Amino acid sequence: MIKKVHPDAVAALAGLLRDDMTIMAGGFGLCGIPETLIDAIRESGVTGLTVISNNAGVDGFGLGVLLETRQIRKMISSYVGENKLFAQQYLSGELELEFNPQGTLAERIRAGGAGIPAFYTKTGVGTIVAEGKEIREFDGERYVMERGLVADLAIVKAWIGDTEGNLVYRKTARNFNPMMATAGKVTVAEVERLVQPGEIDPDHIHTPGIYVQRIVQGAAYEKRIEQRTVRKRA
Repeated sequence: MIKKVHPDAVAALAGLLRDDMTIMAGGFGLCGIPETLIDAIRESGVTGLTVISNNAGVDGFGLGVLLETRQIRKMISSYVGENKLFAQQYLSGELELEFNPQGTLAERIRAGGAGIPAFYTKTGVGTIVAEGKEIREFDGERYVMERGLVADLAIVKAWIGDTEGNLVYRKTARNFNPMMATAGKVTVAEVERLVQPGEIDPDHIHTPGIYVQRIVQGAAYEKRIEQRTVRKRA
């Protein structure tokens, strides 16, 4: 039986990291991000990374820490508006960006995990998003072809996981994590709670353990709020 549980994030990533690799990182904004694994990637010193993620965190947190150390060469993202360092590096030509409509990015990842090399969508037709891509007509409507995405490594964050790698995500954290877990050649998960097999109701499992090769329990998670909006006082 393969032992999937590792004592810490550094051990969970041992032998998987190299320069110029492609990494998928789960999460939406600051919700459901694999922050422990991101910190371990930073400590490893690997460079030239292509990172597929909905966004690049914020300054000093999430994927933002890898931007600070100039370890990311290219981002494949759909939302980058909260990170000033990201904007600076992109505008200076230091960072490459492949920008995607958010639904298209999600479907590219899902398709990659399902073994679908490409698909057609109406989203982006007639805009800069479609430049250089194949356009076809179906039933009188124009569609742009988008390629599925796979990665050398997927890092995901779950609420509960068991020692066999079955995962449960909590609320909004069930966003890009489930499809990314299927689209990595190797998937490493970090969880807030680690339990024994059988403790998770099979009907509650979001990611079956067959997709997860390694798992680590994190600690002391920082529940940041990306944008705090409150009602003005009367």
